Amino acid sequence: MGNLPSQRITPDYPFLSVGLDFAGPFYIVNRKGRGCRIVKCYLCLFVCLRYKCIHLEAVSDLTKDAFIMSLKRFISRRGKPTEIFSDNGTNFVAAAKEIGSFIKRNHEPLVDFASQQSINFKFIPAYTPHFGGIWEAGVKSAKHLLRRVLGDSHVTFEELSTLFAQVEAILNSRPLCPLSSSPNDLLSLSPGHFIIGRPLIALPTPNLEDVKESQLRRYERLERLRQHFWKRWQKEYLSELQQRTKWRTNTSKLDVGDMVLLADDNAPPLAWKLGRVLRLIPGPDGISRVADILTTKGCVRRALVRLCKLPSAEDLNG
Repeated sequence: MGNLPSQRITPDYPFLSVGLDFAGPFYIVNRKGRGCRIVKCYLCLFVCLRYKCIHLEAVSDLTKDAFIMSLKRFISRRGKPTEIFSDNGTNFVAAAKEIGSFIKRNHEPLVDFASQQSINFKFIPAYTPHFGGIWEAGVKSAKHLLRRVLGDSHVTFEELSTLFAQVEAILNSRPLCPLSSSPNDLLSLSPGHFIIGRPLIALPTPNLEDVKESQLRRYERLERLRQHFWKRWQKEYLSELQQRTKWRTNTSKLDVGDMVLLADDNAPPLAWKLGRVLRLIPGPDGISRVADILTTKGCVRRALVRLCKLPSAEDLNG
């Protein structure tokens, strides 16, 4: 495997080098009330190659003008990138065929517009999706869960744009690594720190998952979709951090002072429960299966299978 490109390892401003990808289609209604029509819209994803920050834009259709407007919205909010990486639109999957044909059809106009803005538009070689793994992972995190969360629900373009923005906040709140190696520091570094300089915090809202669909207003249904997305995303993200191995030997690599995520199925959106390992408690066979964790609300005891270690600076550099 080759070395990481310089855009991935050179410190600089967020969204200076970005990866671009499309996902969809998502089916929405053109207006509220009776007589509405079902139309398509798409998700345009921008991911920062340095800090894995994600920006989501709803695109009304696959035209050059619609994409350029979404790019202008991105530049207005995140700043102008120096280079944009994208695939070349070659897709075998039927659902992605129209997206691929759009990119191939507008290859030259997109490059011309980017060059006018002093942006270097780069396309990866054909049939090499692994060259764009960082934005493919972002699309997977957003698209697959959004499809399962939305299901057969048909929202308006404005409601879908709001949902995309809330999903973006969830993805940008994920813990990357501890802020420091101090055992008393219970804060973690997230992509949100590079965007606004502090963690992203959501407004408190009541749990709507157990309320009947017919009793919810449109705004409450949108909030319910967000809460559903949070639960699914949290479980999938935690499973990526955990190593699925058999418990025949002591495979725990937790040490005192490590920062961990506490798996909690009832955690509200954007509320990641973090803590530091105070003490490992061995069993009669000498294998530790339980640990005392220092959190902002005191010391708690949790099984190791409910703890996910955040990578340290040595892990990231090694």
